[in-house]
Amino acid sequence: MNVKAAFTNRIAEIGIAAESPVEQLLLREYGAVFAVRGATPPPYIVFPEERSVSAFQDAVSRSSGLIGGIEFELQRGAMISLLAAVEDAARAGLSISPRGVDSGSRTYADTVGLWASRVEPAISHWTSLGRMSEETGEMIRALSPFDQVPVVLSLEDEGIYFAKDLSKSIIYSVAPPGASQHLSMLAFDVAEFDQAEVRQILARRGWFRTVTSDLPHFTYLGASENELPELGLKKVENAADEFWVPDI
Repeated sequence: MNVKAAFTNRIAEIGIAAESPVEQLLLREYGAVFAVRGATPPPYIVFPEERSVSAFQDAVSRSSGLIGGIEFELQRGAMISLLAAVEDAARAGLSISPRGVDSGSRTYADTVGLWASRVEPAISHWTSLGRMSEETGEMIRALSPFDQVPVVLSLEDEGIYFAKDLSKSIIYSVAPPGASQHLSMLAFDVAEFDQAEVRQILARRGWFRTVTSDLPHFTYLGASENELPELGLKKVENAADEFWVPDI
């Protein structure tokens, strides 16, 4: 079985093509969502604007659920499995709860706000140190969020980092606008992510960690763990934590 071909074939069926280095990077970081079974994968590696996100979210089958006193919306298959995992945990004397009010689905505007919360302070920091010119900072501010992404990543190649702590790439701090799996309504941030038994319960219901820099983030894949290699995913470790990522 050629697992690399399995993932490549899957995204080709969806009509996805990573044509630029930025798209290739984002596919490696967030692309596990394209392997989902029993739900609808996103039609883009990066949603270009609010309208494309709204059109996708309006078209998929979705449902709401109340978890930890907060109501969330996800794709229907993902929500059914998550609520079942919550019940499984309760029977075991455990809890599965949201890490915050934005732990489920998000709008494009939500991802733009998170992106800006990293980009703007970074521009101010690097211009104050003289590492970035005022003209470059204003140029970035004038771009659309979608067009800021390749510029920011290019600057990071020079050591001008945009993560919250300014010591690493922004993609290890927040997903670029349009790239978040939360836009596909197939992701949920779990408060109890550090409990091995909770992770096992979620895995039995098709939920896995797929973003190595985001420990609380779980993605609905709708498959058992032993099926994931057949979907073109591979298991990797980061600081003893396990993640399933595209094998590309």
